[in-house]
Amino acid sequence: MSGGSAAGIATRILTGLLANGAPLPDFAVLFQVWMPGERPYGGKISRPVFTFCAKGRYAFPMQQQALVFALIGILGIGAQWIAWRTGWPAIALMLAAGVLAGPVTGLVVPEHTFGDLLEPMVSVAVALILFEGGLSLNFRELRRTEGAVTRLMVIGIPVGWVLGTLACYYVAGLVWPVAVLFAGILVVTGPTVVIPLLRQSNVAPRPRAILKWEAIVNDPFGALCAVITYEYLRRVDEGGTLLSVLAALLAAALVAGLIGYGVARAIAWAFPRGHVPEYLKAPVLLVAVIGTFVLSNLIQQETGLLAVTVMGVAIANMRLDSLRDIHPFKENVTVLLISGVFVLLSASLDFNVLRQFEWRFIAYLLALLFLVRPATVLISLAFSKIPWNERLLVAWIAPRGVVAVAMSGLFALRLDQLGYGDGSILVTLSFSVVVATILAHGFSIRYVARWLKVTGARKKGLLVVGSTPWSLSLAEQLRQLDVPVMIADTSWQRLSVARQAGIPTYHGEILAESTEERLDLAQFQVLVATTDSEAYNALVCSEFAPDIGRDSVYQLGGMGDDEDHRSLPEALRGRAMFASGLGVEDIMERQRAGWAFRKTRISEQFDFADAQAALPDEADMLFLLRKDGKIRFFTHASRPVPQPGDTVISYGPSRHGEPEGSRDTNDKKEATA
Repeated sequence: MSGGSAAGIATRILTGLLANGAPLPDFAVLFQVWMPGERPYGGKISRPVFTFCAKGRYAFPMQQQALVFALIGILGIGAQWIAWRTGWPAIALMLAAGVLAGPVTGLVVPEHTFGDLLEPMVSVAVALILFEGGLSLNFRELRRTEGAVTRLMVIGIPVGWVLGTLACYYVAGLVWPVAVLFAGILVVTGPTVVIPLLRQSNVAPRPRAILKWEAIVNDPFGALCAVITYEYLRRVDEGGTLLSVLAALLAAALVAGLIGYGVARAIAWAFPRGHVPEYLKAPVLLVAVIGTFVLSNLIQQETGLLAVTVMGVAIANMRLDSLRDIHPFKENVTVLLISGVFVLLSASLDFNVLRQFEWRFIAYLLALLFLVRPATVLISLAFSKIPWNERLLVAWIAPRGVVAVAMSGLFALRLDQLGYGDGSILVTLSFSVVVATILAHGFSIRYVARWLKVTGARKKGLLVVGSTPWSLSLAEQLRQLDVPVMIADTSWQRLSVARQAGIPTYHGEILAESTEERLDLAQFQVLVATTDSEAYNALVCSEFAPDIGRDSVYQLGGMGDDEDHRSLPEALRGRAMFASGLGVEDIMERQRAGWAFRKTRISEQFDFADAQAALPDEADMLFLLRKDGKIRFFTHASRPVPQPGDTVISYGPSRHGEPEGSRDTNDKKEATA
């Protein structure tokens, strides 16, 4: 570093202060800029890095690692939050956050901060992500894919491997061995990129299920394809044959699958019989996943991902009641891991590596996006029952992520040791593929799905649980406002009035597992429970709160009081539908007395204060319908503020001479004026 540079001067000043014992600020930060070509700490880093001074002495490495951990968490979750607020693809934002934190500013340098721990950290995180993904795979959902996932595994992986190899050799210019290995890595997508992508988009249920199953189930096979190629290249000089390598790896994969299934059976036996207390079930599950992953990798490298995927799918289809309790925990852990791993690997990018990028690689990326993936999917799904528009969407969406980058870096070193010069190019190519597919698929999935007409039901509707005279009046009022509404009840007879009125109905127990198959819950933005049992209403709301949102499930019944031993606590029930906390009996009494719904349109000339003044004294504000179709209820904890263009629905007594039913207060005032 130049002695006259700002960093050099600052270094000498701080060094002098430290030597003389002078007090330093509580937290001083010094930028040290490492010029290209320098190799501090014996590594390959050539970008800006923080050096810390704290309390008059240089900070310990542990303090620096803690700061980097915190920064990674802030960047990852921050990117997810921005994606939720803006609708931008989360994976693209996480990629940008990692690049800014790593090669651009040097705030996060994973190789320096974590050293040899980086690879096992990422590997264990990917294993946990795959396991959690496996837990979300139900065979009932697989049946809805019409065999598409099986075709993508049995036909798609070999076809994609062959086509990818041809593209690597003829377009990217790699030698045959390296081309075969790299194409094997890229035959699959991965849950670290596909799950955030699907969460941000409104894809129809069947193509969504196909993409999710492919990302999770096929993911371990990309690593196995690369291992098969590498082991063959390593043993060919020793007289090994491809058949012997395949036999050995297939045996190892079978053992890994049996290990995963065996651990799943052990958990399914221990949890229901009380051998593991409730507070230890989630920790035991996490430790079992890590142990399964490590044990399988000890038998054969890279089979651990297969073992944990089998373990997750097996547990998911054993119908363990305990899984319902740890479901929110495992989902939260997965969001943290996906965010952290993606920021970590993006921060690991080295601009020096990207300097190896050549123009022919652009042609390779185009071939991968527009030839290899579409041809693979269309060949795999030929003569299937999947409609053409859904095939085309699946053929387009194939982002690559964590596994591709990690495997490329690992095998690049091993290929160099075997004497294959093109191995060093794998890191450049893999990062190029990841960036290109994330940007292309992340920003286009919504528009392509809309263009192909494979979008799911828009989340604009309201689900009413319980068919009563009051809920029927509410549903009719919603229909007049063009809000999609459905009434669910276990009684065919109670639903008869709704059917006669033309209101969509669902006959069945809303809490049954089969409801997920028969009813697309993604179409509802709000659930209201209106049965004559407050306890059942609370049960329904607590069941659907994790999926629909705690602030979007409402019930008839008094407000929860955590201090009252006779009342259900807030955490175990839905939000009270009225700010006054009207109960089931109160509503039935008012319904018999002739109370009715009123709708009031808010405008510049007729504001919220006017709307309140126009209502009878005893009337209650029920909910607010925004201009964009969002519904917000008035509760004791939340009173949304109406804006011009919104519509307020209230419930109150009919005035003398006023007919029962809904009434437009705004129309009345404007007519009087």
